[in-house]
Amino acid sequence: GPEMPLFSVPKEVAVGTAMLGVAFATGMLAGKRRPRTRGGGGCPLPSPPLPSIIGKSGPLWQYILDHSLREHPILKKLRLLTADHPGSNMMVSCDQAQLMANLVKLIKAKKVIEIGVFTGYNTLNMALVLPDNGRVIACDINEDYVKIGKPLWKEAGVEHKIDLRIKPAVQTLDELLASGEAETFDFAFIDADKESCNEYYEKCLRLIKKGGIIAIDNVLWGGRVLKPRKDDLATQSIHHLNEKLLRDARVNISMLPMGDGVTLAFKL
Repeated sequence: GPEMPLFSVPKEVAVGTAMLGVAFATGMLAGKRRPRTRGGGGCPLPSPPLPSIIGKSGPLWQYILDHSLREHPILKKLRLLTADHPGSNMMVSCDQAQLMANLVKLIKAKKVIEIGVFTGYNTLNMALVLPDNGRVIACDINEDYVKIGKPLWKEAGVEHKIDLRIKPAVQTLDELLASGEAETFDFAFIDADKESCNEYYEKCLRLIKKGGIIAIDNVLWGGRVLKPRKDDLATQSIHHLNEKLLRDARVNISMLPMGDGVTLAFKL
C-alpha cells in the first residue's frame, strides 16, 4: 500500500488536539480557573465546530495534518498524555502550537511569555525552537497540570529554557515590568481566563519590543462572539478585545480561523 507520511496523525489526535483545531484551549489557566457555564446553572457550554469548507473532522482536514504537522516525538508523547486528562480540551491544537513555534523561530525570539500553560505542550513547542540561552516565562496557577509536562521538558533537554511561575499571571507580568523588562520580550502567547484577556494584552504590549508578536487564543470562542450574552462575561471580554484590536493603532493584526481562533498582533 502507499507509504504513510512521516508525521502522519492517527485518529487519536482528535482527542489530544481537542478535536483537531476546533479545540477550546479555554485558558482557565492563569487566573480564575473555572468551567465555562451557561449563566449560573453549571451546565457546560457546547463546543460547536467552526464553519469550514474543508470540515474540521473530515478527510481533507486529516490530509492537512498529515502533510503539514511535524511533531517532535516528545511533543507527541506529551500530547497523548494530555489526551488522557479530563481537561484535555484545554490543550492548544497541535497545528496551532506548531505555528506559534514557527513564528518564534521566524523572528529569532529569545524571550517569550506564555500566559496559560496547562500541561505544557505549547510551552515545549516554543522552548524547542528557542536558542540555548532563550527562555519562556510560563505563567499558570495550577501546578498539578504542569506536572504532567515537566518531566518531558527535561527529557527534551529544554527544561533550563522554561521559567515556570505558579502565581496569578498579572502578578508575574507586573513583576517583569517592575524589574525593568519592558520592551525586552519578543513573543507572547495569551491563553488564560478570558475575563482578564484585555489586562493580559495591555501588559504584554508593554513587555513586547517593537516588531514582536502577541498571539491571543480563543478569539472566536466557539462562535459565541457573534451574539455575546450580557451574562456571559468571558464572551463579552473576548468580543470587546476583538473590537479594540481592530482599531488599535499600536499593532497590525491578523485573525486566523485556526483552532478556536487566534489573533496575531504585531507591535509597531
